[in-house]
Amino acid sequence: MKPPPRGFVPAEAAALLASAPHRLMFFAGAASVLLSMLWWTGVLLIQARGGNVATPLPPAWLHAALAQYGMLPPFIFGFLLTVFPRWLAQPALTRRHYVPVFAGVMGGYLLALIGTLVSVPLLAPGFSAILAGWLFGLYQLYGVWRRSGRRDWHALSCLAALSVGAIGVALFCGSLCGLLPPACAWFSGRMAALLFLLPVYFTVCHRMIPFFSGVIVGPAYRAFRPVWSLPAVWTLLLLHVALDVGGYVGWRWPVDAALALLFALHAWRWQPWLCRRPGLLLVLHLAFAWLPLAFVLFALQSAGFALYGADAWGRAPLHALTIGFFGSMLVAMVTRVSQGHSGRPLEMAPVAWFAFAGVQLVAVLRIAAEWLPSAPVWMTVAAVGWLLAFLPWVVRYTLIYWRPRADGNPG
Repeated sequence: MKPPPRGFVPAEAAALLASAPHRLMFFAGAASVLLSMLWWTGVLLIQARGGNVATPLPPAWLHAALAQYGMLPPFIFGFLLTVFPRWLAQPALTRRHYVPVFAGVMGGYLLALIGTLVSVPLLAPGFSAILAGWLFGLYQLYGVWRRSGRRDWHALSCLAALSVGAIGVALFCGSLCGLLPPACAWFSGRMAALLFLLPVYFTVCHRMIPFFSGVIVGPAYRAFRPVWSLPAVWTLLLLHVALDVGGYVGWRWPVDAALALLFALHAWRWQPWLCRRPGLLLVLHLAFAWLPLAFVLFALQSAGFALYGADAWGRAPLHALTIGFFGSMLVAMVTRVSQGHSGRPLEMAPVAWFAFAGVQLVAVLRIAAEWLPSAPVWMTVAAVGWLLAFLPWVVRYTLIYWRPRADGNPG
């Protein structure tokens, strides 16, 4: 006789949540997806009504830091702490390796968020805790790579990007504490998008999209994973940031055009026309299509500076990258990992399709807001759209992270 289902037992649920790095860290990231944008929506509403928000640094810089150093890193650490041992043929990491990462990154994020709302002095300790958790996670990943004795370029690229991210968090902390000039906080935001998040995202796509596509399509699929891609992208991104920071924006367009062509080459050689089924595979290719588009916009922005000495694009290229590419790929990749590692079918649930479609609309709206009348109003609408798109997705998957696998297997 089958025993009756047990009710919710907090201790058992907490132990289950901490039983795998992706469960714990994806839970933190999913909560941050909503919390970060709730705060930013409030700021935009106040600004749209002509008010000001008292913060030690410009609110837009805090928004960039909370999103890029607080919201997305839990997903990145959750994924890498899970796959690094598999990539490098090492034993899986245990709780003592990843629970401190969660405590530092998520605890620091919540402390910093409270600081933006009620107590500014909490901002610096919050980002310091994020940095401490970050460094512990980086140390664990480095240990996996070192013990393997293998020169895995995907692992090395991820380690390099996480190291740059740690430097960015440290620069932001230094600015908050007054030890470094405010320009360091601005620079840390540019580092986060282009030298931390983008290299991690591209490295994971470079390894996983051809792999997933080949598994589904079969022998007809020809994987494209050239070894020169990663160093080429790193070199061009470093040039982009150097020209940007050096004040040579008008000279940046050849670099941005080269990046757009390089990313477009990968998008084409990954043969998306063969990958229309299932939906979980299709959305990976659709999300990646935002990347060459973002750098086309960056190139046009730079060319405008060169020809007219003015910027007609504003933050449109940056949001094509951050909302369009990062946001879309977040839904695509996290949905796939969450479905597979919870013992569920590898398919896009309706809430995942809703979130993915919503992110596309939000990205287009935020890009268009640069030229629409009453731009602050449309930016606020885009922020509300993000919340509406992600809310059902967050609810579904945070509940899954607290539950046993559907197939009864551990993990």
